[in-house]
Formats: sequence, structure tokens, C-alpha cells
Amino acid sequence: MIGHSPAIRETLRLVARMAACDAPVLIEGETGTGKELAARAIHYQSARKEGPFIPVNCGAIPDSLIESELFGHRKGAFTDAKDNQPGLVTLAEGGTLFLDEVDALSVKGQVTLLRFLQDQEFRPLGAHQVQQGNVRVLAASNTSLALLADRGSFRPDLLYRLKILCLELAPLRERNGDVEELATWFLEACDHRFGLGTKVLHPDALVWMRHYQWPGNIRELENLLYREYLLSEGPVMRIEPPKGMQPIPQEPQQEPCSGALTFHRAKARAVEAFERAYLIGLLGVAGGNVSLAAKLAGKERRSLGKLLKKYGLGSAPRRKRFVHGDQIPI
Repeated sequence: MIGHSPAIRETLRLVARMAACDAPVLIEGETGTGKELAARAIHYQSARKEGPFIPVNCGAIPDSLIESELFGHRKGAFTDAKDNQPGLVTLAEGGTLFLDEVDALSVKGQVTLLRFLQDQEFRPLGAHQVQQGNVRVLAASNTSLALLADRGSFRPDLLYRLKILCLELAPLRERNGDVEELATWFLEACDHRFGLGTKVLHPDALVWMRHYQWPGNIRELENLLYREYLLSEGPVMRIEPPKGMQPIPQEPQQEPCSGALTFHRAKARAVEAFERAYLIGLLGVAGGNVSLAAKLAGKERRSLGKLLKKYGLGSAPRRKRFVHGDQIPI
């Protein structure tokens, strides 16, 4: 889970607290904010981490199969039941069952889930005996279940069962400063997966990315960077802002001088402040690579090195390599 914004720090704090409590959690957030990754983080920090993590998309289960999918069936329970088949609850025994898009459950599906949550007892189709389950249920929705309950499309009693703990994920537009870090992670992932070499974003691209609203959140950022990485030529990716994006607001300029300074001294201070801020940002974009930073700045490496030495700036530590098989970050 990548980022240093106040929003992601609060998410990480809540994840740790919720992982220590073996109670249902409802995770809400816009599409693409990383709800499944948050659920996995809760599971793998909990006492159930050695058990299975079983995700299921509730919107993909036909209404007629909801009981069979959740609880399994016995041979001969229906026409196509040729063998005993365990359900998702059995597969998640001792671990976590993650119900994604729980808001898509039909009325029948909501009743079926509610009955199980009340006492964690279930009966596979065609079986005669009730079985006891031992799973932690985490659910996710990109729509407010409370709002759906007010509209009558979601059972309030099921909402109360699922929402003992609640985690709300902030959209990317509210995570100030996390776009650059996530972009670096995705580009490292692209390098590892496709092997086309290290590529970085041009500073102009980072400017509009910081102000873009990202309606598709992290998934939109990921898709954009994967596409541009594969199609761009050269190590520097110049990505144009989306059509229709609002103009970037101009930040207020600070007064470079006061009456106590001469014009030349005030100008020198303003230049120093600009150069230092520019160099810090440049090194961040280039991942601490001075040669790449010089190329981005359009300066010779020796000249840029003198400037870095002047302000006591060295190479930023390189990030750890992307590990194959890691989950997409939020």
C-alpha cells in the first residue's frame, strides 16, 4: 500500500486496527480505489493470515446459483450435480471470505448471506445436516450501502451485519502527493514485466497529473502508464493531459524581496530558491539518476553536478525493485 498522504496514512492505521479485530468489515470507495487490496491487507495482518483468502464477485453469481456457490452441494442435489462440490465458505474455512460488489446481490442473495452471518451455520444443497463455518467476512461496495438501504434496495439488517467495522477509501484526487509515488511504482512494474528499459515521466506530465481529478482512480492511472510505457519512444514519457481537463490553477507567487534588500540581492535569493526547489523535484522525477536528470533538464551532466554540489544535493536513494506477483498498490 503505497503513499505518504494523510489519507493513506489514516487508511493504514485503520487497516492495522481492523486486522486485530476478528469482525466483519465493510470497505467502501469509488471504483479503482483498491478495495480488494485493502481487504487483503486486513487479512494478511490478521490472526487468519495463514488461512485462505477467497475473493468472490457477487455481481457475477446468478441468482439461481447463489446458495450452491456459497455453501456447495451434494451429488444429485440437482440435474448437473454429478459430484459433491464444496462452496466458497468451505474453501475459506479458517480464513477470509471477501465479497466484492456486495451491493449487486439480489434480494434472495441478501437473505442467504444474512442467514449465514447470523450464526455462521449453513447447509449445502442436498445435504441433511447443518455445518458450522469459521470464516471472517469482508465486503466491498463502490456505492454507499446506507444510501441503498434508505432507497429500499438493500436490506438494513444485512447492512448492520456487514458494517460492524467500516473502512472508507479516499479517491486518488484527495491523496495529495501520492500520484508521483504510485506512478514510479507502476513504471518499475512495467520495466520488470515488459523489459523495455527504465522510463520516467516528463516533469510537465507530473504537473497535470497532480491536478487531474482521476475519475477512474488508481486503476485509471495504472492503465494510462502501462499504455504509454509500451507505446512511448525513449526514456522520457511526455504524456498529454486528457481532453477537456480544466486549466491548472496558478499558484500564488511569493514576494521575492522586501524593502530591506537591494534589487540584486533579492533577485539572487529568488534564483537560489527556484534552483533548489527545481533540483529537488528533478532528482525525484529521475529517481536520483543524475545523468537522466541532466537529460530532462537539458543541461550537461557536469554543469548539473556543480549545481547539485552547490546546494548540497546528492543522488536520491533508488527504490526497491518491483517483486513479481505483488498486488497492485493503493
